[in-house]
Amino acid sequence: MSDDHVYLSLAEEHADGDARWAFGTGFEDPLHGVSTAVPEGVDRAELAALCLALGDDALVTAQRLAEWTTRAPELEEEVALANIGLDLLGQARLLYARCGQVDGTGRGEDAYAYFRDAHDFRNVRLAELPNGDFAFSIARLLVFSSWRLAHFGRLTAAADPVLAAVAAKGVKELTYHRQYAAEWAVRLGDGTAESHRRMRAALAHMAPYLGELFAAHDAETEVLAVLRQVGEATGLPLPDAPPAAGFGREGDHTGHLAPLLAELQSVARAHPEAAW
Repeated sequence: MSDDHVYLSLAEEHADGDARWAFGTGFEDPLHGVSTAVPEGVDRAELAALCLALGDDALVTAQRLAEWTTRAPELEEEVALANIGLDLLGQARLLYARCGQVDGTGRGEDAYAYFRDAHDFRNVRLAELPNGDFAFSIARLLVFSSWRLAHFGRLTAAADPVLAAVAAKGVKELTYHRQYAAEWAVRLGDGTAESHRRMRAALAHMAPYLGELFAAHDAETEVLAVLRQVGEATGLPLPDAPPAAGFGREGDHTGHLAPLLAELQSVARAHPEAAW
């Protein structure tokens, strides 16, 4: 089974032509044509929880990136950030679809994306923090993509073939995300005195949330190696701060997640089960 086939199978349309809220494609089965049997020995509850958490990370981060539309410093960066968000949205789709298959509920992507409240989400809290200035969004993307890339690299060998295929496709996308963020981090950190100050402040603001990332999925070595490389090129120090209390994987979120979800979910909740 090729990893591309997992994504291509999502293009299958409903026989009746309905398209629902989820992501506008109108599909009957998000993994149609892909073997979705859970391999023997794989814990279904653990697999579902992992897919849900990784899907939530992607969805919330994609929503934050979408907020840069019409607000990015240049049109080229607006397009780049939007495309990175779309990559993450695609990852969320497949992860939610797999979660609904293995958790026994049979729920589709809409149910996970639009009809859960903040306390039901399992994303890391770094994803839900407000965008701040461009420097903070770049710093967050650099850390998030480095952390997720390291984890997805390991998941390419997952016992579940669907999760392994999603991870293999994601590795290609996340490699670009990390490169894009690293290039901007160096440009800002090694730019003017003001851009250097802002990148330094961005790393300091993000530092309390690093411990949560490494507790959720250990990628400390990989993330710190990337930050060290950026620091060597720019003179930016490695972020260091006491960890912030709370753990998003347990539904303990900042006050920023609920307003983000309210905006994301408003239309779907106002017109549930609508077709267009």
